[in-house]
Amino acid sequence: MARGAFRRYSTYRAATLAGTFTNTVFGVILASSFLALWQARPHLGGYDQSQAVTYIWVSQGLLVTVAVWGGGFQDEVQDRFRSGDIAVDLYRPVDFQGWWLATDLGRAGFQVLVRGTVPLLFGALVFRTRMPEQPLTWVFFLLSVLLAVLVSFGIRFLVSITGFWLHDSDGIRSVMVVVSMFFSGMLLPIALFPGWLGTLGEALPWASLVKVPTDVFLERSSGATLAGALGFQLGWAAALLAAGRGAQWLATRKVVVQGG
Repeated sequence: MARGAFRRYSTYRAATLAGTFTNTVFGVILASSFLALWQARPHLGGYDQSQAVTYIWVSQGLLVTVAVWGGGFQDEVQDRFRSGDIAVDLYRPVDFQGWWLATDLGRAGFQVLVRGTVPLLFGALVFRTRMPEQPLTWVFFLLSVLLAVLVSFGIRFLVSITGFWLHDSDGIRSVMVVVSMFFSGMLLPIALFPGWLGTLGEALPWASLVKVPTDVFLERSSGATLAGALGFQLGWAAALLAAGRGAQWLATRKVVVQGG
Protein backbone atom coordinates (compact mmCIF):
# COMPACT_ATOMS: atom_id res chain seq x y z
CA MET A 1 0.00 0.00 0.00
CA ALA A 2 2.83 2.40 0.79
CA ARG A 3 4.52 1.68 -2.55
CA GLY A 4 1.21 2.06 -4.38
CA ALA A 5 0.52 5.41 -2.70
CA PHE A 6 4.05 6.61 -3.54
CA ARG A 7 3.52 5.74 -7.22
CA ARG A 8 0.05 7.30 -7.27
CA TYR A 9 1.21 10.63 -5.89
CA SER A 10 4.20 10.64 -8.26
CA THR A 11 1.80 10.69 -11.24
CA TYR A 12 0.42 14.12 -10.31
CA ARG A 13 3.42 15.94 -11.75
CA ALA A 14 1.70 19.23 -12.63
CA ALA A 15 0.08 19.50 -9.20
CA THR A 16 3.38 18.67 -7.50
CA LEU A 17 5.23 21.29 -9.56
CA ALA A 18 2.59 23.93 -8.83
CA GLY A 19 2.61 23.11 -5.12
CA THR A 20 6.40 23.22 -4.95
CA PHE A 21 6.43 26.60 -6.69
CA THR A 22 3.80 27.90 -4.25
CA ASN A 23 5.78 26.68 -1.22
CA THR A 24 8.89 28.38 -2.58
CA VAL A 25 7.12 31.71 -3.22
CA PHE A 26 5.60 31.73 0.25
CA GLY A 27 9.01 30.79 1.63
CA VAL A 28 10.55 33.88 0.02
CA ILE A 29 7.80 36.12 1.42
CA LEU A 30 8.02 34.70 4.93
CA ALA A 31 11.82 34.58 4.97
CA SER A 32 11.96 38.24 3.93
CA SER A 33 9.49 39.10 6.70
CA PHE A 34 11.53 37.21 9.25
CA LEU A 35 14.71 38.97 8.11
CA ALA A 36 13.07 42.33 8.75
CA LEU A 37 11.74 41.20 12.14
CA TRP A 38 15.07 39.77 13.28
CA GLN A 39 16.93 42.87 12.14
CA ALA A 40 14.72 44.83 14.51
CA ARG A 41 14.80 42.19 17.27
CA PRO A 42 18.05 40.15 17.03
CA HIS A 43 18.03 36.71 18.71
CA LEU A 44 14.26 36.81 19.16
CA GLY A 45 13.09 33.54 20.72
CA GLY A 46 16.70 32.34 20.97
CA TYR A 47 17.13 32.17 17.16
CA ASP A 48 19.73 34.20 15.33
CA GLN A 49 18.92 35.63 11.91
CA SER A 50 20.19 32.69 9.86
CA GLN A 51 18.38 30.21 12.13
CA ALA A 52 15.13 32.16 11.79
CA VAL A 53 15.37 32.12 7.99
CA THR A 54 16.25 28.42 8.01
CA TYR A 55 13.23 27.79 10.23
CA ILE A 56 11.00 29.16 7.47
CA TRP A 57 12.47 26.98 4.74
CA VAL A 58 12.44 23.80 6.82
CA SER A 59 8.84 24.46 7.84
CA GLN A 60 7.85 25.02 4.20
CA GLY A 61 9.43 21.67 3.37
CA LEU A 62 7.47 20.02 6.18
CA LEU A 63 4.13 21.67 5.39
CA VAL A 64 2.87 19.05 2.94
CA THR A 65 5.15 16.22 4.03
CA VAL A 66 3.55 16.03 7.48
CA ALA A 67 0.19 17.34 6.20
CA VAL A 68 -0.04 20.29 8.59
CA TRP A 69 -3.12 21.41 6.66
CA GLY A 70 -4.64 17.95 6.81
CA GLY A 71 -5.68 16.11 3.67
CA GLY A 72 -4.06 13.01 2.22
CA PHE A 73 -6.06 9.93 3.14
CA GLN A 74 -8.69 12.10 4.87
CA ASP A 75 -10.25 13.11 1.56
CA GLU A 76 -10.54 9.49 0.46
CA VAL A 77 -12.02 8.33 3.75
CA GLN A 78 -14.57 11.18 3.73
CA ASP A 79 -15.67 10.25 0.19
CA ARG A 80 -16.09 6.64 1.27
CA PHE A 81 -18.26 7.67 4.21
CA ARG A 82 -20.50 9.62 1.86
CA SER A 83 -20.79 6.80 -0.68
CA GLY A 84 -21.12 4.00 1.89
CA ASP A 85 -17.99 2.29 0.52
CA ILE A 86 -16.55 2.45 4.03
CA ALA A 87 -18.37 -0.86 4.66
CA VAL A 88 -16.23 -2.48 1.95
CA ASP A 89 -13.08 -1.22 3.68
CA LEU A 90 -14.10 -2.95 6.90
CA TYR A 91 -14.52 -6.26 5.07
CA ARG A 92 -11.00 -6.21 3.67
CA PRO A 93 -8.64 -8.81 5.20
CA VAL A 94 -6.35 -6.01 6.46
CA ASP A 95 -6.49 -3.69 9.42
CA PHE A 96 -8.42 -0.48 8.70
CA GLN A 97 -5.98 1.78 10.56
CA GLY A 98 -2.93 0.00 9.18
CA TRP A 99 -4.24 0.31 5.62
CA TRP A 100 -4.53 4.09 5.80
CA LEU A 101 -1.27 4.45 7.75
CA ALA A 102 0.61 2.64 4.99
CA THR A 103 -1.09 4.86 2.41
CA ASP A 104 -0.10 7.99 4.29
CA LEU A 105 3.51 6.86 4.67
CA GLY A 106 3.71 6.35 0.91
CA ARG A 107 2.30 9.84 0.34
CA ALA A 108 4.75 11.39 2.81
CA GLY A 109 7.67 9.51 1.25
CA PHE A 110 7.01 11.09 -2.13
CA GLN A 111 6.32 14.56 -0.75
CA VAL A 112 9.52 14.70 1.30
CA LEU A 113 11.57 13.96 -1.83
CA VAL A 114 10.00 16.76 -3.88
CA ARG A 115 8.10 19.36 -1.88
CA GLY A 116 10.33 18.72 1.11
CA THR A 117 13.70 19.22 -0.56
CA VAL A 118 13.18 21.73 -3.38
CA PRO A 119 12.09 24.71 -1.21
CA LEU A 120 14.91 24.00 1.26
CA LEU A 121 17.52 23.85 -1.52
CA PHE A 122 16.19 27.08 -3.05
CA GLY A 123 16.29 28.80 0.34
CA ALA A 124 19.87 27.66 0.92
CA LEU A 125 20.91 29.11 -2.45
CA VAL A 126 19.14 32.47 -2.14
CA PHE A 127 19.31 33.21 1.61
CA ARG A 128 21.93 32.81 4.31
CA THR A 129 20.75 29.69 6.06
CA ARG A 130 22.19 27.43 8.72
CA MET A 131 22.75 23.84 7.63
CA PRO A 132 23.49 21.04 10.15
CA GLU A 133 27.14 20.90 11.17
CA GLN A 134 27.09 17.25 12.29
CA PRO A 135 26.35 14.51 9.70
CA LEU A 136 24.30 12.55 12.26
CA THR A 137 21.94 15.50 12.53
CA TRP A 138 20.51 14.56 9.13
CA VAL A 139 19.72 11.07 10.44
CA PHE A 140 18.03 12.43 13.55
CA PHE A 141 16.16 14.97 11.45
CA LEU A 142 14.76 12.31 9.10
CA LEU A 143 13.78 10.20 12.12
CA SER A 144 12.04 13.23 13.59
CA VAL A 145 10.20 13.82 10.30
CA LEU A 146 9.02 10.18 10.30
CA LEU A 147 7.74 10.56 13.86
CA ALA A 148 6.07 13.83 12.84
CA VAL A 149 4.22 12.00 10.06
CA LEU A 150 3.05 9.36 12.57
CA VAL A 151 1.80 12.04 14.98
CA SER A 152 0.08 13.86 12.12
CA PHE A 153 -1.55 10.63 10.96
CA GLY A 154 -2.72 9.90 14.50
CA ILE A 155 -4.44 13.29 14.74
CA ARG A 156 -5.96 13.10 11.26
CA PHE A 157 -7.14 9.51 11.78
CA LEU A 158 -9.00 10.52 14.95
CA VAL A 159 -10.62 13.41 13.09
CA SER A 160 -11.55 11.21 10.12
CA ILE A 161 -13.01 8.45 12.24
CA THR A 162 -15.60 10.85 13.66
CA GLY A 163 -17.30 10.28 10.31
CA PHE A 164 -18.61 6.99 11.71
CA TRP A 165 -20.87 9.08 13.94
CA LEU A 166 -21.17 12.40 12.11
CA HIS A 167 -21.10 11.07 8.49
CA ASP A 168 -19.17 14.25 7.60
CA SER A 169 -16.02 15.36 9.44
CA ASP A 170 -15.42 18.52 7.38
CA GLY A 171 -16.39 20.84 10.24
CA ILE A 172 -13.95 19.25 12.66
CA ARG A 173 -11.28 19.18 9.96
CA SER A 174 -11.66 22.93 9.39
CA VAL A 175 -11.18 23.63 13.09
CA MET A 176 -8.19 21.31 13.27
CA VAL A 177 -6.46 23.09 10.37
CA VAL A 178 -6.47 26.36 12.34
CA VAL A 179 -5.29 24.64 15.53
CA SER A 180 -2.59 22.72 13.67
CA MET A 181 -1.23 25.76 11.84
CA PHE A 182 -1.00 27.74 15.09
CA PHE A 183 0.28 25.17 17.59
CA SER A 184 2.64 23.37 15.19
CA GLY A 185 4.77 26.51 14.91
CA MET A 186 4.08 26.84 11.19
CA LEU A 187 2.87 30.45 11.43
CA LEU A 188 5.28 31.52 14.16
CA PRO A 189 7.91 29.62 16.19
CA ILE A 190 6.42 28.41 19.47
CA ALA A 191 9.44 29.90 21.27
CA LEU A 192 7.91 33.31 20.51
CA PHE A 193 4.60 32.50 22.25
CA PRO A 194 4.22 34.43 25.51
CA GLY A 195 4.08 32.82 28.96
CA TRP A 196 1.64 29.98 29.52
CA LEU A 197 0.70 29.88 25.82
CA GLY A 198 4.25 28.91 24.90
CA THR A 199 4.33 26.26 27.65
CA LEU A 200 1.04 24.84 26.42
CA GLY A 201 2.16 24.90 22.78
CA GLU A 202 5.32 22.95 23.56
CA ALA A 203 3.32 20.26 25.41
CA LEU A 204 0.64 19.66 22.76
CA PRO A 205 1.10 17.03 20.01
CA TRP A 206 1.10 19.61 17.21
CA ALA A 207 4.55 20.77 18.33
CA SER A 208 5.80 17.44 16.94
CA LEU A 209 4.85 18.44 13.40
CA VAL A 210 7.10 21.46 12.80
CA LYS A 211 8.68 22.77 15.98
CA VAL A 212 10.54 19.61 17.01
CA PRO A 213 11.89 18.57 13.56
CA THR A 214 13.01 22.13 12.85
CA ASP A 215 14.83 22.45 16.17
CA VAL A 216 16.52 19.11 15.47
CA PHE A 217 17.62 20.41 12.06
CA LEU A 218 18.95 23.61 13.62
CA GLU A 219 20.80 21.51 16.24
CA ARG A 220 19.07 23.37 19.06
CA SER A 221 18.50 19.92 20.56
CA SER A 222 21.48 17.71 21.42
CA GLY A 223 22.32 14.88 23.81
CA ALA A 224 19.63 14.38 26.43
CA THR A 225 17.61 17.25 24.96
CA LEU A 226 17.57 15.55 21.56
CA ALA A 227 16.55 12.22 23.09
CA GLY A 228 13.80 14.02 24.99
CA ALA A 229 12.55 15.73 21.82
CA LEU A 230 12.40 12.45 19.88
CA GLY A 231 10.85 10.73 22.90
CA PHE A 232 8.21 13.47 23.02
CA GLN A 233 7.28 12.72 19.41
CA LEU A 234 7.35 8.96 19.95
CA GLY A 235 5.15 9.24 23.03
CA TRP A 236 2.51 11.30 21.25
CA ALA A 237 2.63 9.01 18.19
CA ALA A 238 2.02 5.95 20.37
CA ALA A 239 -0.74 7.67 22.35
CA LEU A 240 -2.56 8.95 19.26
CA LEU A 241 -2.30 5.64 17.38
CA ALA A 242 -3.63 3.83 20.45
CA ALA A 243 -6.47 6.36 20.75
CA GLY A 244 -7.26 5.82 17.07
CA ARG A 245 -7.31 2.07 17.64
CA GLY A 246 -9.74 2.52 20.53
CA ALA A 247 -11.99 4.87 18.54
CA GLN A 248 -11.97 2.42 15.63
CA TRP A 249 -13.05 -0.39 17.95
CA LEU A 250 -15.92 1.70 19.32
CA ALA A 251 -17.00 2.81 15.85
CA THR A 252 -17.02 -0.65 14.28
CA ARG A 253 -18.94 -2.49 17.00
CA LYS A 254 -22.03 -1.55 15.02
CA VAL A 255 -21.89 0.02 11.56
CA VAL A 256 -24.91 1.60 9.90
CA VAL A 257 -24.18 2.49 6.27
CA GLN A 258 -25.89 5.60 4.93
CA GLY A 259 -28.77 4.69 2.69
CA GLY A 260 -29.40 1.23 4.16
